[in-house]
Amino acid sequence: MKNTIIFLVVLFAFQFTRAQNFQGEATYKTSRKVDIQLDSTQMNSDEHKLMLEMVKKQFQKTYILSFNKEESIYKEDIPLESPQPAGVEIMVVNTSGSDILYKNLKDKRYTNQNESFSKLFLIKDKLEELDWEMTGETKFIGEYECYKATTTREEVVMQSGISINGDKDLEEDSDAEPEMREVTVTAWYAPSIPINNGPQNYHGLPGLILEVNDGTTTMICSKIVLNPDKKIKIEEPTKGKELDQEEYDEIMDKKIKEMQERTRSSWSSDGGQNVEIRIGG
Repeated sequence: MKNTIIFLVVLFAFQFTRAQNFQGEATYKTSRKVDIQLDSTQMNSDEHKLMLEMVKKQFQKTYILSFNKEESIYKEDIPLESPQPAGVEIMVVNTSGSDILYKNLKDKRYTNQNESFSKLFLIKDKLEELDWEMTGETKFIGEYECYKATTTREEVVMQSGISINGDKDLEEDSDAEPEMREVTVTAWYAPSIPINNGPQNYHGLPGLILEVNDGTTTMICSKIVLNPDKKIKIEEPTKGKELDQEEYDEIMDKKIKEMQERTRSSWSSDGGQNVEIRIGG
């Protein structure tokens, strides 16, 4: 009896220590739908096809989520860039990305170190509480059985499309009231991976989120490494101008409008072929 009690105490201590040291890395492939409408008078079919392929690659990215029970780092796995064809310049205006996103689930906060317009920002704010609804649906993602959950959020409707050589049809009325829409977010999480984390700012489900879709952007896990031999180092970023999310968003809105005005001015005197893609974040 005494030996049995000792064994159970040791087993409990081992399991507790293992749970405390639980860590891993998840690789996510992301893609985004973009409504592309090109003027056939501006491009022939070969140029059109090339442009579509270039745009498609701009929105296919790979991210790594390094995590333990309480913290995580989410950042892009950046490959070497291929040069763009001569005479074509693609400018993607996207304010939704992050360079290094640190999340602290215990303290319910995040720090986003983000380089935008050649300036380094350090956005610190609270994690949003997501009201997930369990649906009971299941499917397998790789070897992991996943359960479906949904939530909704309100977001500003941002213009999405392509402008060639500064066409006026995509210009925005800065004085107009922003249009809002309700977005449904669908997530698939794996209870067998006991961590309530996921890509970007998604969290709060009883298992690692392996897939997210908000109707426009899809993020799906392609690889998971749990408890690797080499300990994963998670450090909160500290460099950059410190501000909260609302302050950062205001700066980005102003900078994007300034950039669009400069771009239109340069396009008016530029005989080359330029493409601007604007998407919601």
